[in-house]
This record gives sequence, C-alpha cells and structure tokens, in this order.
Amino acid sequence: AEKYLFIVDHRNHRIVGSGLNGFRCLVGCYGKGSQSNQLNYPSGLSFDRSGNMFVIDTSNRRIQKFKYLNRFCANTSSVLQKTYSSSLTNNNQIYYRDCNKQNFYYESIQVKVIESGYYNFRGRGDIDPYGSIYKNKFNPFDPSENLLDQDYDRSSDIQFKFDIHLDVDMIYVLVVTTYDSKETGKFSILIFGKNKVNLERLSTPVNIQLRYSSKLTDDSPTYYRDCQVPQCHYETSQIYVNTTGLYVLWSENNINAYGYIYKNDFNPLKPSENLLLSHGGKCNDEQFKLIIDLDINTRYILVVTTRDPKTIGNFSVFISGPNNVSLSPFSPEESSCVIGDQCNFYIKGIGLTLDDILRDELQPSALLNNQSFSIKLSAGLTIIMFISGLINSILSFITFQSKDSQQVGCGTYLLTSSITSLLTISMFIIKFWFVVLTHINVSTSLFVLRGGCASIEPILKLFLYLDGWLNACVAVERAVLIFKGVNFDKTKSKFIARRTILILPFCIFGTLIHEFVFRRLFEYELTPDTTDTNKTNGDTIKLYVSCITRYSPSVQDYNTAVLFIHLVGPFIVNLFSALFIIFGGARQRSVARTNQNFKEHAQQQFSEHKQLIISPTVLLVLSIPRLIISLLPGCVKTSENLW
Repeated sequence: AEKYLFIVDHRNHRIVGSGLNGFRCLVGCYGKGSQSNQLNYPSGLSFDRSGNMFVIDTSNRRIQKFKYLNRFCANTSSVLQKTYSSSLTNNNQIYYRDCNKQNFYYESIQVKVIESGYYNFRGRGDIDPYGSIYKNKFNPFDPSENLLDQDYDRSSDIQFKFDIHLDVDMIYVLVVTTYDSKETGKFSILIFGKNKVNLERLSTPVNIQLRYSSKLTDDSPTYYRDCQVPQCHYETSQIYVNTTGLYVLWSENNINAYGYIYKNDFNPLKPSENLLLSHGGKCNDEQFKLIIDLDINTRYILVVTTRDPKTIGNFSVFISGPNNVSLSPFSPEESSCVIGDQCNFYIKGIGLTLDDILRDELQPSALLNNQSFSIKLSAGLTIIMFISGLINSILSFITFQSKDSQQVGCGTYLLTSSITSLLTISMFIIKFWFVVLTHINVSTSLFVLRGGCASIEPILKLFLYLDGWLNACVAVERAVLIFKGVNFDKTKSKFIARRTILILPFCIFGTLIHEFVFRRLFEYELTPDTTDTNKTNGDTIKLYVSCITRYSPSVQDYNTAVLFIHLVGPFIVNLFSALFIIFGGARQRSVARTNQNFKEHAQQQFSEHKQLIISPTVLLVLSIPRLIISLLPGCVKTSENLW
C-alpha cells in the first residue's frame, strides 16, 4: 500500500488505486448499492499490517473489509485445466444485463475447484462474448448481486479474461453473454490454474411447454399485495408438473405484472404464507420472470397481479421446462372466521356472540325499515320477550314482597330473582339494540363502542347466571326444610339468604373478570379506491369496528369450564335437591304411616313434587341452544344458518 496511491471517489461510490498500468477501480466498480462489492458514498479507508483494506461505507452505515490476496502463484496460468465450448441461440434464456431496455441471451455455468488458488478464464468465439463471474449464485434480475468480476475486450482475440482467486468448497457461477443485444453464435472458454476445475451448465434452453392467456377485469378479486399495496386485482392458477426439474415462468402483457409462486395453497389474507418465489418485473421490462425448481406430485399456485392498484388488462403466461405442465383455475377458500382486511385481521375462535350473528345481516347507514327480514323479525321477537319478561318480573316482585313470603329465606331468594330477571331481560334488549344501532350508525364514538363492548355482555351474563343460582338456592333451602322438619330455623334461614345474596354476585363476577380484560375493539379501515378520481378520501375511507375476545388457549379452556359450571351447576343442584325432597319426604312418611311401604310413599311424593324435577330439566333444555351457540366455531356463517 505504501508504493501506490489510493483515492476514495466519494461521489462515484468507489475506491480507485494506482498500479503499473495506471489507475484502475478496486472496489465499487459496478455502481452504488448495498451488496458486498458495492459502496454508497465512502468517506475513508485504511490498511492493516497484512494489507487488508478497510473502507468506511458511510451511507450503508458499515465498515467493509477487503482481504489482501498474494498474487505470486508461479506458473499457475500456464496449465490448461478445462475447455468449455457452447453457443448462444434463440433458445437461450434472456436477461437484461444492465437493467435497461436491451436484453441479451446468456448461459450460466457453475464452477467448482478442488484446490484454492488463482485461476485464469479466457473467453473467445464467433460472437463478442462478455463474461461475468459470481459468488454463490447468479440473479438475472439483479446482475450486480454477488458479482466478483466482469470483463470484455472487443479489440482483442480474447474477448474476456479473468485472473481471479477461487476457494475450494465454494460455488461460483460464470455467465457468458454478448456485447450486443440478442447476438447469437459459438463461444469457448479456456481455464488455466493449479488443479482440476468442474463445470456444469445451469441455465436451461427455452422449451415452452404451455402458454396461457387471460385478463384482469374489474370483477377480478382484489387483495393487499405484499401487505402494502391495496386493491390489486389478481388471478390464481394451480400448476402440476410431470417431471421434477427447473422451470421458467414469465409474463408478456401490456400491464406491469407481478408473479408469485406458492406451495400447496394461497391465502390472500396472508400473502407471505407458503410463498416460494416472487418477482415484480425488476430488470425484466416490468414483466415477472420466475426461475424455480418444481417437484412432481406437488401443487403450486401461480398468482398473477399488478404493480399498481385497480389495474386491469390482458396478460399471457409462458412456462418453459423439461416436460409437460398442467395449469387450471384455482379459487382460494374464503373463511368466515376472519374479521378485517388483508394483513390486518382477526380470526374468530370458539363461540358465537350476538355481534357475530347480526354483523353480516346489518346494513350500515340504512334505516330499520330497510334492513333484512331477519333483523326485523329479531327486533320484533326481542321486544315481545322484553314485554313478557317485564310483566313476569313485576308480578313476581309483587307476589314475593309480601311479609308472608319473607318469613323464610326462600321468599328473599325469589324476590331477588324477580329483580335479576328484570335486569337480565333489560340488559338483553340493551345489548340487542346496542349492536343494531352501532352497526347502522357508523359514526358512533369509539369511546361508546369500547365501553359497550367491554361491559354489556359480561354484565348480561352476570345477571343471567345469578338468576340461575338463586333458583338453585331456593331448591337447596326446600331440601334443608325437609331434612330438618320442625327444627327448621326461619330466622337463620333469612340471615343466610341475605348473606348469600350479597356474596353470590361477587363470586360470579370473579369468574367473569377475564371477560372485561380480554374483550376489546378490533378496528380496520377499508382503503379508498385510488383510481376513482371523483371520490375523496373522506368519501371512500370507512372505519370498521368489531367487538372481539382474544383468548389464549388456556383462558379459552377456562372460559368454557365457567360456561358449563354456570349452566349445568344450577341444574344439578336443583335435580339433587328435588330427589332429596322426594325421597326424604317418602322416608319420613314411611316412618309415620306404616300402612304403606317406602316405594309407595316415593311414588306418591314424586307425583306431588314432579314439577321440582320437570322445572330444572326444562330450564336446562332451554339453555342448551345458548350452550351450543357458545361452543360453535366462530366460522359458522350465520347468514346461512339464521335459525
């Protein structure tokens, strides 16, 4: 380094050094970039004792090290190790060498050496061959990626020449193309070095197996391409190959096409899932080109879309490969489990809520008279249920507030039950109209929506479960009355009832506290149609809000257990209390009336108290639909199952 001059060419993003033959580019010779052989506004350099160069790559925010290699390898260039001959024809693959409008035929060759050292490549032919060598792989859509060196000398018999150090156990790719666009002819490569060199042709000749033409229209489905660009029309096709091998798929059309290859399935809500390869037309005249290994007995999904939203037009897809290819239409499955838009969605779990049932039926910004029949019917039934429940609760309250009814704890339980029944039916009608009105009126405040989402349904469940347990308390006290008989303490019964009524709501609330924590709003926007110039963003952007629960698997299991406890628990208590009353009463009577055996007394008691068994059974049967709805998958399409 001391004998030569090195210049940091800041504006040209390179390092220039002097030598025996004048100045030449050392680093960053192929344009600005972030690849390992590129720089972006370098600002300084330094050398260590071994001669390695360290460059401050300012805009890439890194310091790059370039290793010094001793080039004193005596007489290695004089030993011919390999000769490779081929030709560029109209069947060769095409790429855009400088990512401009001119395309070139090329052939790519894999290079492996069995001993590290310097090797010399010399290319010549009937054409003007242009040579480039890459490390690891060659990307025809980014010709500067992994580039180690390239050369062309039109005035010499040897059109390109490399003197380059190659390492064992490393793959290199030699690319031979031409100086002029679409030139064809024979060429040969001579390789000199220390030891044997293995060459293997990588690029395959164009062998078109299928051509498919179609059109993207306004009726074509849309999705968020790459979760970034909304409302891109797309078409999907499934591909099967008869022979495992390397295939090339490319498009020719008048639209800027993007191509994606997926394995097994394609989900427009998750465009990165199962994705194998994609190309957006870079260095290929805005047309996609996919070079990929495809296996037999495997389904691949080809997605053709566009760079810009709402773009329509004709397109053609060509597939080249070693054998026949079958292509047929493919329709991604639409899931009703999903709320939201692409890349911003929520997958519903177990259980249907009133929001889920009514969401798809309600029409935003439409009067109730203009809603569907199912909404009108539901509204009518809800009002009838409320009126009936209101009358029943009022009559029950009047009945059980009398002093005679309040002499024992049962009267207190039943009086409280009449109040909770009124609160339950009131919360239900509030819940129904809250869902209806907030879905119709899309301008409802988020504060109101968030409060209603977090509180209404848990409070409704609180009153509903409380009513069931109060009825169970009545059954237990009746059983205690039969058990104690004349020793039954009415004062103690009333004391226990008051304490139970105070404590029971807090116990039930404790089992529902997770609902307040995990219930929240899910918000997403429908992106405006950017191609409609007659609409402003304010006219087209719509904010959608849904009330959801995000349960972890453990919390979901807990929630299901709580549901079973509050629905089945009161039934079991009622049933066993009724059986105790029947058989306990029969036992007492069989002692007092010996003219009848226990079985006869039990049959008589069952005839007198059968309503104690029938009533909880009926309540359980009526609760089964609620249990089923709570355990149904969230994917059920309620519009197809209005029952």
